[in-house]
Amino acid sequence: MANQICHFEIGCRDSEKTAEFYSKMFEWTMKSDARGTHIRTGGDIGGHINSLGHEPHNYTAFYVMVDDVAEALAKAVNLGGKKLVGPVPLPDGAAFGWFADPEGNMIGVYTPKQNRPSGEPPKVAAG
Repeated sequence: MANQICHFEIGCRDSEKTAEFYSKMFEWTMKSDARGTHIRTGGDIGGHINSLGHEPHNYTAFYVMVDDVAEALAKAVNLGGKKLVGPVPLPDGAAFGWFADPEGNMIGVYTPKQNRPSGEPPKVAAG
């Protein structure tokens, strides 16, 4: 369903230390793989811990499911926000992007593969 929070991300420099903290703090279950540390909260929304290796090192973001990442990023810009990242295609056919709202808060948008006709790749907006 579009326009609902579907995922969250915690950026850090030390993923092991950060995973241990949140595991103990909230009793979340952690599972690491090559793409990061996946978090199971026990609820409907999961997330992951990510160490990018570059700025921004420390951040938190939530992702809102949208029908089209490029359209959502363009809408954010038209409303006074700023496109930061994306659309970025993911190996599973999904895509994500980041924008800043007019106050500078970073928000993620996400489109799962099944929301695009016939699994076509995401549209990449210019700019």
